[in-house]
Amino acid sequence: MARPLRIEREGGIHHVINRGSHRAAIFRADSTRTSFLDCLAEACEKTGWRMHAWCVLTNQFHLAVETPKANLVDGMRWLQGAFSTRLNRMRSRRGQIFVGRYKSLIVDPGEGSGPLCHYIHLCPVLAGDCTVEELKAWPWSSAMWLFDGKKRPSWYCPDPALSHAGGLPDTPAGRRKYADYLAWLRKNEAERKALRFERMTKGWVIGSAAFKKKAVKEHRKLASAWAAGVAGLEKAKEAAMQETLDDLLRKAGRSRKDAQREGKFVPWKVAVAAAMKARTTATNRWLGENLAMGSLHEISRQVATWVRAPDRALQRRLK
Repeated sequence: MARPLRIEREGGIHHVINRGSHRAAIFRADSTRTSFLDCLAEACEKTGWRMHAWCVLTNQFHLAVETPKANLVDGMRWLQGAFSTRLNRMRSRRGQIFVGRYKSLIVDPGEGSGPLCHYIHLCPVLAGDCTVEELKAWPWSSAMWLFDGKKRPSWYCPDPALSHAGGLPDTPAGRRKYADYLAWLRKNEAERKALRFERMTKGWVIGSAAFKKKAVKEHRKLASAWAAGVAGLEKAKEAAMQETLDDLLRKAGRSRKDAQREGKFVPWKVAVAAAMKARTTATNRWLGENLAMGSLHEISRQVATWVRAPDRALQRRLK
């Protein structure tokens, strides 16, 4: 059976879910959850994603992610690949971490986004991992950031959750009312059914009938033009990567000819590679080909070493 087509659009919202291979409890340890959240933060910085809600349970994660640049596939490929590599390194083992291809449902920003945020925020509560009151300090859910605005990263946005819960303002009073709303929703099974909690991980669309009808039409159009669309999209992504590399080379006072002439891991090359990894989803293979660097493993090692102790002057030039 052919894989379902991923629908990507600028400004699209998606519910992304994946589980541990063979239902393994891959997130049992706090260090593992922290590593995943570090990767998520890096992915958001690289892709420009806006996260509306997330939670990490013992064997799965849920994300409500908005993609201003229509780059869900690239971002998820980097996120899951980077986390799997780091986790295998932490455990001194090799092998598949996730059950397979992640699941993503497209979300109606009008009628689907708010309920999805409530669902994700209540996932750990319904699973028995914590209470609604404990959510305020529970570190493995975006609810903690919603309730404490000082802890939020720039890529997190609580607006859909607060808006759907009654047009609540993003103020201490509004956040307290949201906590009351979640506590009420936790006890009100009928309301959870009305918000279609049981459908949040099923099918491929979350939202109104009109939105689903529109999504079906869009799906058909994308399917009929899939080959041409993929080719065009890949060319656009490659052009954007090359443009970013040229900009960094200019700031470093270097050229592509310099990259071919000079050593594989001269400091400026490593600095440019680190900047590319911070800004884009460039792979080690892509960096090796475009900067004439060495083995893929050695690129990772050299970049990691540079990130821990960068040349501050060169780092400022590359910003």
